Amino acid sequence: MKQKNIKHLYRRVGFGILPTDLDKLSKLKRKEVVNSLFVASKKVTPLELDTFEIRSLMGDSYQVAKPNIQKIQKMSRESTLKLNRAWIERLTNPTELVREKMTLFWANHFVCEDNNYVYTENFHNTLRKHALGNFREFVVAISKQAAMTKYLNTKQNRKQKPNENFARELMELFTLGVGNYTEQDIKESAKAFTGYNHTMQGDFVFRKWAHDYGDKTFFGKTGNFDGEDIIDIILEKRRCAEYICEKVYLYFVNDTLNESHVSEMTDVFYKDYNIEKLMRFVCSSNWFYDEENIGTKIKSPIEFLVGIKTLVPIEFNNQKQLMYLQRLMGQVLLDPPNVAGWKGGQNWIDSNTIALRLKLPSLLLNSSYISKSKKGQTDDKLKERKQFFKKNYGKWFNVENNWSYFNKHFKKIDVRELDSYILACNISPNAQEYLNSLEKVSKQEYCIQLMSLPEYQMC
Repeated sequence: MKQKNIKHLYRRVGFGILPTDLDKLSKLKRKEVVNSLFVASKKVTPLELDTFEIRSLMGDSYQVAKPNIQKIQKMSRESTLKLNRAWIERLTNPTELVREKMTLFWANHFVCEDNNYVYTENFHNTLRKHALGNFREFVVAISKQAAMTKYLNTKQNRKQKPNENFARELMELFTLGVGNYTEQDIKESAKAFTGYNHTMQGDFVFRKWAHDYGDKTFFGKTGNFDGEDIIDIILEKRRCAEYICEKVYLYFVNDTLNESHVSEMTDVFYKDYNIEKLMRFVCSSNWFYDEENIGTKIKSPIEFLVGIKTLVPIEFNNQKQLMYLQRLMGQVLLDPPNVAGWKGGQNWIDSNTIALRLKLPSLLLNSSYISKSKKGQTDDKLKERKQFFKKNYGKWFNVENNWSYFNKHFKKIDVRELDSYILACNISPNAQEYLNSLEKVSKQEYCIQLMSLPEYQMC
């Protein structure tokens, strides 16, 4: 498989690839490279923290003792921060690469958040478990998660007073998209999800007394439907498969839909709603590697940050700075802006975030200093500039970076060849002219230079 195509594949289903790994894979055929990725992602490794103390405070009844409420909330906030950091580390060092990237994708599809850490962790690992599985089973599992029944008010959905929030978002955001159902469909399907609830520990409970056992008419069919029946009827529509394929295409392929390619994907997905088969098809298709799809997508803040950490491992000594950095860039894991999630694409970039992104590599990797050594500058002058930057800006982010890791994996790569490994798109003439004007630039400094270009924002 061509190295250029392997790089593209790993940027889209992962966060980049190191030269040492690239050399090994370039000897294989595309089918073998793609297969190796999915075989490695067969296993499901949950991301779990110790929840014993929180669970003990929650108890087994349907109501928490008042003295424990604030304790649970405080511990949940602390644990959610830890999960945020652990998730970023998992993305940086994944064993199941495709599964982890798909978990990130689904987190912005089945959008949800909760202030109870036990429910948050369960929901997060449900995304991971079903990320490459059967979509029908995935939707059913999501509908019964404690975090989701709270977030979209399904636990308040009762026969006497139906709550339509989950039914509406199920169709609008999770399965069909706007305009593919009626308000009456929402009302009828809401009745089918009445009685959904959970125990204090987060296990699903179906309350028969709160369920509407009457007939419902949904998408032209009438029967005593429950929630799973509604999901089955939705999945019978080809539009459901098409809607998911559109979102997969926009996330993994291109911000502009190609109707022909989406139709091909839909043909595959509609047969059995197998997510892994769909993703294998995408990664194996010739059009996935077309020039129009390479280096054309703007990295999300998490993709940008994890991409840097993939090349040069970074450890934040002050973990609050990692959270602060996510907020500055506009994407905090486990804290979506609303039920529709992050819009992505060009919405990731504005005048503030682009300024930060261009400066961030030097902030994290070189004490805020970007080497600008040009012809005629003396070593003393350069040393003086570097000391100035370290003194005045180095305190912004207290990090440890592992350049020896970078040097090990890029040992055989010439400094002027780094751009083909670090950048996904071609360098503009102005940027190239600037890079050519530099001299006495080490491999590390040149890496930072490349990461500080607008081109590095693309994948």
